[in-house]
Amino acid sequence: MNLDEILNYRRAVRAYDKEKPIDTEKVKHCLELATLAPNSSNMQLWEFYHITQPELLAEVSRDCLGQKAASTAPQIVVFVVRRDWYRKHAQFVLEFERENIRRNSPKERQAKRIKDRELYYGTLMPFVYARFFGILGLFRKLLANIISIFRPMMLEVSENDMRVVAHKSCALAAQTFMIAMANEGYDTCPLEGLDSRRLKRALNLPHGAEINMVIPCGIRNGNKGIWGERCRVPFDEVYRKI
Repeated sequence: MNLDEILNYRRAVRAYDKEKPIDTEKVKHCLELATLAPNSSNMQLWEFYHITQPELLAEVSRDCLGQKAASTAPQIVVFVVRRDWYRKHAQFVLEFERENIRRNSPKERQAKRIKDRELYYGTLMPFVYARFFGILGLFRKLLANIISIFRPMMLEVSENDMRVVAHKSCALAAQTFMIAMANEGYDTCPLEGLDSRRLKRALNLPHGAEINMVIPCGIRNGNKGIWGERCRVPFDEVYRKI
């Protein structure tokens, strides 16, 4: 399929054919493709739980409020936000960028570019993602508003703002995964109706992890898993050419 066909094929499928298993390795490959999704500052604060064990599938289904999309799915992927990894990932990207610049940048520009990356990933990213009961976020917000008086400045830097940033990035990975699955002829359904506390316990997630969404995977059971025609607001109502 070309991209138009893939996007038109992809639907939120809510019932799967239990007689048609899907290839675990293909799902894993689609998750590898999901890591290519654009994300804020390349921090990649996500984690993917690919669930194939019947007992855990049943438990996750219960935690998803018994929705049919989860209860009939042969495999489920849980997308998890890991803001608590910000220091580790900032350091990882910084180390990569140092070598990346040495390999690919003109020698006369390398020192400045490395210094810029060290400032960004060594200082700025740890600062904007740090949390302390909302206090650091309030300080960042105040500082950003003062700076914005003199020049354009990103203002969404509170702790809750950075939580939104991390979830948006994870959602981009989830969307990339669903498109990749459609390309394989597999179906998915993004779920947000779930008991996050129970699901975190089932997956043994630490306190700092957050559920972004749960995506059941399988092959649609005829027309049973699709609720009629696709509904979209008229394009002219949301498109603005300026």
